[in-house]
Amino acid sequence: MKIGLLSDTHNYLHPNIFDHFKDVDQIWHAGDIGTIEVIDKLEAFKATRTVYGNIDSGEVQHLYPEYQYFKINNVRFLMMHIGGYPPRYNNRSKELLNYYKTDIFICGHSHILKVVPDEKRNLLHLNPGACGKYGQHKVKTIMRFEVLENKIDKLEVIELS
Repeated sequence: MKIGLLSDTHNYLHPNIFDHFKDVDQIWHAGDIGTIEVIDKLEAFKATRTVYGNIDSGEVQHLYPEYQYFKINNVRFLMMHIGGYPPRYNNRSKELLNYYKTDIFICGHSHILKVVPDEKRNLLHLNPGACGKYGQHKVKTIMRFEVLENKIDKLEVIELS
């Protein structure tokens, strides 16, 4: 299964996202969506999995969860917006990571692209950075990867011009 991962759109969908995600099976949005229209456009394009972020309205928070835990091809994923980084997770992340045995932990929020192994928890932390117009990031980034049996592969970082 091919995945397109993004975060922190803040009401803006870069037009090149659709080109970069044309061959993915699903799009995952790790929060700070902005408006329902952003997710509507993504969902009209591909199946989309979403969590809300701290800038998202009550309407968005009503439609989408704080976090999602799911399994694809025996790979366990936990996705939320504000999570921290190995080993400095926030309290909510620690609680969820202790409860769910996760292989891949996905967060947004910081606008900082990161791929960090957490050897203590035996997981990989992914943050796709930010692809919206607002925030301290200088470069808009998204990710693509494949979920194989028991692992992810072909992880790509894409800079949006």
